[in-house]
Amino acid sequence: MRAGLYDGWLPHLFVGNLLKGQTVGVIGAGRIGSAYARMMVEGFKMNLIYFDLYQATRLEKFVTAYGQFLKANGEEPVTWKRASSMDEVLQEADVISLHPVLDKTTYHLINKERLAKMKKEAILINCSRGPVVDEVALVEHLRANPMFRVGLDVFEDEPYMKPGLSEMKNAIIVPHIASASKWTREGMAKLAALNVLGKIKGYPVWSDPNRVDPFLNDNAPAPAACPSIVNSKALGLPVSKL
Repeated sequence: MRAGLYDGWLPHLFVGNLLKGQTVGVIGAGRIGSAYARMMVEGFKMNLIYFDLYQATRLEKFVTAYGQFLKANGEEPVTWKRASSMDEVLQEADVISLHPVLDKTTYHLINKERLAKMKKEAILINCSRGPVVDEVALVEHLRANPMFRVGLDVFEDEPYMKPGLSEMKNAIIVPHIASASKWTREGMAKLAALNVLGKIKGYPVWSDPNRVDPFLNDNAPAPAACPSIVNSKALGLPVSKL
């Protein structure tokens, strides 16, 4: 539009795929992966297939309940399936979103072989950690499969990209901004500061890292605990009974 290249409406201009009724695949159904899955299921009425070492019971119950709601209102219900392997997700899903931790087992989790298992028109999203994806293999796959699309918020050698990635028209690349809302960034800083303060004061670790809202309430004092220290068990830190 700004470049003056829009000549008028055409029936095939920027046509994309309908997500309703398609399958979203989630690799790693923890807090973030489950939240993403819920948004895609409820927002676009997509079916879900996920792979995780642990069963995502709350997520399964949510999708089941939403499917029952749709059916009661005369619509096609959404479904869910816990895959027995990651490759099962890659082969069945139309949209695949990566949410694993980064360690030696997930480095280059998505490589040349696994990219080849995905549908030719699949959409791959990575908002976890850059090295989970082999970027060199990804560039080759994007070149060979123009209908395959990828959305990246993180990169293998961040802030740099592997040669050729920025030139790919079937790649959407953004500078690590998945958490870029004012509330989220301020909340992250506040939780970090309260962790430091808690350690100085000798507070125990908050018992539920999935429920940090009490620390973000500006109208009440924060609990006498450290909000979330990820390696607290390894350090043998006491846990709050609040």
